[in-house]
Amino acid sequence: MQYYYIVSKIEKLLAKANNNPDNIRFQEICNLAEYFGFKLKGGRGSHKVYSRKGIKEILTFQEVGGMAKPYQVKQLLNIIEQYKLEER
Repeated sequence: MQYYYIVSKIEKLLAKANNNPDNIRFQEICNLAEYFGFKLKGGRGSHKVYSRKGIKEILTFQEVGGMAKPYQVKQLLNIIEQYKLEER
């Protein structure tokens, strides 16, 4: 039962990110990255750095007033599409 809740929540978050990347909270982009297999590699202060085996790009997310930067949301979405990453 809990698995369906997570998938539904992720699907809604992906739709929200695709429709309005300006309105994604910092924690939401981090959750999306982790859901698609990215591992937190570090970061300081308002930055978090993620990587994933098999993907050459490294993702750096910056928190500004609790929100993710829109270009970083788009970058994550492009990588998900480019590498055809699937939801678990």
